[in-house]
Amino acid sequence: MIRATLATISTLLALALPAAAADDFIAAPTLRASVTVTSDVVRVGDLIDNAGSAALIPVYRSPDLGTTGTLTVGQVLSVLRAKQVIGVMTGDIKEVQVTRLARTLASKDIENAVAAALERRFGLGDAANITITFDRSVAEMRLDASNSGALQPVATRFDARSGRFDIVFEIANDGNAAPTKLRFAGTAVETVEVAVLTRDIDRAELLKSSDLSLERRPKAEVAGEPASRDRSIGMQLRRGMRAGTPIRAADLVRPDFVVRDQAVTIIYQVPGLYLTTRGKAIESGAEGDTVSVLNLQSKRTLTGVVTGRGQVTVQGASQSAPMAPAVEQTSSVKRDNVPAAAALAQSLIQTPTAEIAQAQIPQVRLSQAPAKSE
Repeated sequence: MIRATLATISTLLALALPAAAADDFIAAPTLRASVTVTSDVVRVGDLIDNAGSAALIPVYRSPDLGTTGTLTVGQVLSVLRAKQVIGVMTGDIKEVQVTRLARTLASKDIENAVAAALERRFGLGDAANITITFDRSVAEMRLDASNSGALQPVATRFDARSGRFDIVFEIANDGNAAPTKLRFAGTAVETVEVAVLTRDIDRAELLKSSDLSLERRPKAEVAGEPASRDRSIGMQLRRGMRAGTPIRAADLVRPDFVVRDQAVTIIYQVPGLYLTTRGKAIESGAEGDTVSVLNLQSKRTLTGVVTGRGQVTVQGASQSAPMAPAVEQTSSVKRDNVPAAAALAQSLIQTPTAEIAQAQIPQVRLSQAPAKSE
């Protein structure tokens, strides 16, 4: 009877052993070659699979945020044995790499967040035009990976006179813990993009591409509308300026077509009459400007409009059609307008009566256009 009972127990044990062995194989703790963690400690469950109840036991301090540390297998097994974790399968692993995840904030990201918090507030404009300078150098910042929320300004102070700011941001935490707070202080200046002279420029010079560079300057330095680089090329300055000076739109003028003391052609044109004579500019002017000129034959001062390079059309001239530049003193009139043309020519070139004895009256060639046949 006893023998039969022992045989039965032996049989049952023999049947149970393979199943137990199989369970032990499946549940065997296995070492990991690469580990990532988000907290400040490394636990048994981070290092091995199938850690069971020992998974939450801390064994190492985590590497710094965003960095990776390396442990040899011998170091890991020694620490695990001290925590009563044995029988760990290592395979052919020689070392274990532990990486601590992190959220990285670049200095540019922080600058953009500060500018966005100040945008269109306190008299400032768009965030893209606000230049931020921190009191302390702000390098790349690394936060715990659980800080996944956006930078939300919760307290903003700004002094418009000095440009100083003091801003506190909050970042939400995935673990529902208290949000992370970041505080930054410095100065914020609104800037504008403006053309700046690369060398000293006189008023008479035409601006070339090489004379200009495009820079961002504080808006307070550019009173009025800033001039763009493209708009400035080919223009003249109202006054001479030194290198490094930002240019405003009000500083630019169209290039002078007539320069003071320059020889010019004086034109008078009305329907049926086109008269030109030589003259000298008394003042400079761009196209469309009104200037005074001296008729060199009559010595009379006339007022006209600059209509081309070295060309002035006296007031009262027809502006219905553009005029080709005149090259010599000439005139043409219709037959019916000869008396009027002669009187007009005399009024333009004749010397005043008091001066007749001192100067000879210059002659003007008048040519009659052939009459059209009916």
